[in-house]
Amino acid sequence: MKQDSRHPDAAGQAPERAASTTVTATALGAWPGTDPVEASRIIRGELGDPHLPFLPELPARGPGADALGRTAALLVDLSVDVQPHGWRLVPRAGKDHRRAVSLLNQDLNALADVAGVEESPSHQVKVSLRGPLSLAAGLHLHNGERALSDAGARRELLQSLTAGAADFVSRVREAAPGAEIIIQLDEPEIADVLGGSIPTASGYRTLRSVPANEVSGAWQQIISALAAAGAAQTVLRLPDTGRSAALRPGAQSPFNLALGAGAHGAALPAAGLTGADWEAIAEAVEAGKTIWLGILPVPENAAEPRRVTALVEDVMRPWTKIGLGAAALPALRLTPASELSEASPSSARRMLTRLTQTAEALTSVAAES
Repeated sequence: MKQDSRHPDAAGQAPERAASTTVTATALGAWPGTDPVEASRIIRGELGDPHLPFLPELPARGPGADALGRTAALLVDLSVDVQPHGWRLVPRAGKDHRRAVSLLNQDLNALADVAGVEESPSHQVKVSLRGPLSLAAGLHLHNGERALSDAGARRELLQSLTAGAADFVSRVREAAPGAEIIIQLDEPEIADVLGGSIPTASGYRTLRSVPANEVSGAWQQIISALAAAGAAQTVLRLPDTGRSAALRPGAQSPFNLALGAGAHGAALPAAGLTGADWEAIAEAVEAGKTIWLGILPVPENAAEPRRVTALVEDVMRPWTKIGLGAAALPALRLTPASELSEASPSSARRMLTRLTQTAEALTSVAAES
């Protein structure tokens, strides 16, 4: 299971692991409310070093602030608008596209304002982007079909997103001078993309599956471009493993494809992980990858989040069962199990506090090993 760290991985890169002795925490990106300055203040206050603050998404502001519209705002030489069935590619930018661009600019300005007055700014900041395959699954062509249905449209979208994302990294570096930029590429539709289970516009058929080598190649292309633009790491956020039931027998899992494409790690919800999933996680950890583990469910009705002792047990039980030692725990970054945008602002803040408390408890376990 061990891999010699002196040898390159499948993407031709040496396995990478931050020289860290601490378990850290972050959140997935979406945040409640509509004020980007207040959101950044809270997030950066709760997730100070060694944890990972992030540029918040505020979907309560409406179209253009959602994850899909936010990423579409980065496209180069492609424009979008909003239709009853969702975001659509169009020949020229209109009010919907301009609004998405404006909202993203507001978010970057808020980050610059908040980070600029901090006495000790965080040495890292994370931004979330919709990955190229899920972007193609979410954007529609003029005929109403998803861009995913057309190989040429997929290529054009990939090129446009790659150029726009690289430029975005440069803009984030200007907003947070001196901070390492961590990219979270969200691929919520990837199991259905690979499994050919996304419905057509009529709903009577499903789109043909996208070949695994095309998926891997797309991820390699954008990860390389992000690194060239100055991103320190790119992590692929993947759906829960139950979604992989749509894959053909023997097909590579999205997790293995992501790491083989050169991702520095993967973000996964802990609920539903099987023994085989944990074995794959163990191999990834031993190869120097990081795992962002979604361990904390968002409580309902403003209830208190799950207790630290229970969360530590939730991690340690499978961790030790697969033979990983406590000293390897710093390969983990803890996240909520899902987005925080539906929580109240106070509940979302308590979630961050509970995550950092749990990370500190696991760090102590690692130090005692």
